[in-house]
Formats: sequence, structure tokens, C-alpha cells
Amino acid sequence: MKKTLLTPMLAFGALLLSTSSFAQSQIYRCGNDYTNNVADARARGCKPMTGGNLTIVPGTRPSEQRRAGTPSQPRVGAADQRARDADARAILESELSKAQARQSDLLAEYNNGQPEMLGPEHRNHQKYLDRIADLKASIDRNQSDIAGIQREIARLPAPPAAAASQ
Repeated sequence: MKKTLLTPMLAFGALLLSTSSFAQSQIYRCGNDYTNNVADARARGCKPMTGGNLTIVPGTRPSEQRRAGTPSQPRVGAADQRARDADARAILESELSKAQARQSDLLAEYNNGQPEMLGPEHRNHQKYLDRIADLKASIDRNQSDIAGIQREIARLPAPPAAAASQ
């Protein structure tokens, strides 16, 4: 009776030992990195780890990349798009004309770096210098605004009248 019970227990124990050795492969230490890839370990000259206090956490397998089923925006008709482009061009051109008018006003006030002194600036020259610096900064900022608006206009498709004449 003992022999019949002992044989299956030994077989079960051997099975447990063999599966645990299959579950954990040899781990190699490469400086501060650890790997279980034998080819990588040999190429990098890694040393095998001995001992039993190493926890191995298997990584998750990357899931299959699926395209998201987000519905695309409905396409706009050609006539609607031309109307939108024309509206955008009109808005940008009005902004450009306002910015150019503001630029001409600033340049007239700046007077080539010699603007007229205002009342309190006669007594305090630093206020005059500060106003000149502010005017120069406003001119530069407005000039960059004009350049940006012109770039935006250049990105728009040509107006229909210009496209037909070419």
C-alpha cells in the first residue's frame, strides 16, 4: 500500500520540479541590466545570475493594433469650401488693412526716432525715452503682425477670378 502511494507522489514531485525549471530560464546580469535572452547576453558579455532571490515578472504581450472606429468629418462641397475661403480671405484682408493703417500711424508718430515731446516729457527726459522705446516695440510688433497676416493670406487658395485668368 505504501509503495502504490509513494510512486505517484514521487512522480508528482518530479513533475513539479521539472515544470518550475522550465518556467524560469537562466537570467544574465549585464551591468545594471538583466536579461533572459541568451544571444543578447553572450553578445554583451553578461554573467549568469545564481541564487534564488530574483523575481521575474513576465511582460504583457502587445495587443493587436486596431484602427479606431471614429467617424470622419463629413466632406464639405466645393462651393461651400470656396465660400469659406472667400470669407477667410475677406476677413484677413480687412485685418491687414487695419494693421497697415495702424503701422502708418505709428510711423508718423515715431518720426524717424524723433517724436515730438509731450508736456511732462520736457521735465523728465526718461519718460520721453521710454515712450520712444514703446513706440519702437509697437512698430516692430505691428510689422510682425502684418507679416503673419500676409503669410496666412498666401496659404489660402487663389480667389476664383485669379484662378480663371491663369
